[in-house]
Amino acid sequence: MKLFAAIRAAQRTPLLQVAKSALAVVLSWLLCVLLLGEDMPVFAAIATLLVVAPSINQSFTKGLERSLGVVVGVIIAALSSLAFGAASWVVMIAILVAMLLAWALRASTGMANQMAISAMLVIALGAGSFDYSLLRILETVLGAVVGIVINALIVPPVLVEPARRDLELLGNEIAASMKRLADALETPQSTGQLDALVIEARLMKPMREQAEKSIEEGFESLRLNPRGSKRRAELAEMQRLLTGKLGPMVTQVIGMTRAFFDHYEASLPEEPAAWDIAEQLRRAAHDLRMAVYEAEVVEEPLTSAIPALTAPLVLRPPTRGNWVLIGSLMEDLRRIRLALVDDEAVED
Repeated sequence: MKLFAAIRAAQRTPLLQVAKSALAVVLSWLLCVLLLGEDMPVFAAIATLLVVAPSINQSFTKGLERSLGVVVGVIIAALSSLAFGAASWVVMIAILVAMLLAWALRASTGMANQMAISAMLVIALGAGSFDYSLLRILETVLGAVVGIVINALIVPPVLVEPARRDLELLGNEIAASMKRLADALETPQSTGQLDALVIEARLMKPMREQAEKSIEEGFESLRLNPRGSKRRAELAEMQRLLTGKLGPMVTQVIGMTRAFFDHYEASLPEEPAAWDIAEQLRRAAHDLRMAVYEAEVVEEPLTSAIPALTAPLVLRPPTRGNWVLIGSLMEDLRRIRLALVDDEAVED
């Protein structure tokens, strides 16, 4: 089972992407047959398959990488054949030269592999002849161009919705963690409940990392994309929400939960300050959901549109010696409030 898991992707490639790749391969093959007179333009098909990527920017990069790799590999093959002839061991020499040259040029992995593969195939299949080498270059460039054009013209992929989804999940989980901590402040907790509280809070870290990755992939999908201008503002707003509010709150809520775990006393639910902080956490969860809605991450608000953090919390001194915990919770709560409340409201 582990072997099958290692070779299976986490999710299927979209069917549209598969259809675009298939169409691009067919077109590049037919063009090579019509324009170059090739019976089996394998280089063009390979180039097309590699170039049709999830974004236009990646397509352009891979197309350039593939084309340069073929050109350099063909030159190496031609020079190797000219210098040493067409013996079988010349293939090994060409591969080694391509690998060393790629290292010296600090070429990308894709370009380095293409240089070695092209040098090998040109010598093995075409005996390093000039005409064969030139056709392979033209064939590869044509396949790469077709892949880029097809990827750009047929519904260019825009990865905004995955970023929206992951940001919504993160916002909901932060709000849920605040509410769980609020409930724990008001009710006695067992050791198992305290452990579960910390474990659930720590789950926000990978969710934050996934949201960051999705937003980066969203921006990547918009580069060189004709549909990018309409969606770039949406992603920018999501980025501001993540870096300005959600990201720091993950750290603060985890810190509050950890402080609660480390300094928990059975007398805490009897502390009036604990109930006050719990109420503020619920209000913060409400305002967090509202901030996610205002950033156009969700279509419908899950809470009232009226802010709940209307005034800073003023605590009475703890009565049962829970100074350290109350002080720690208050500092993180203050930072959460500053992130959620508008500057003008804070100044008032």
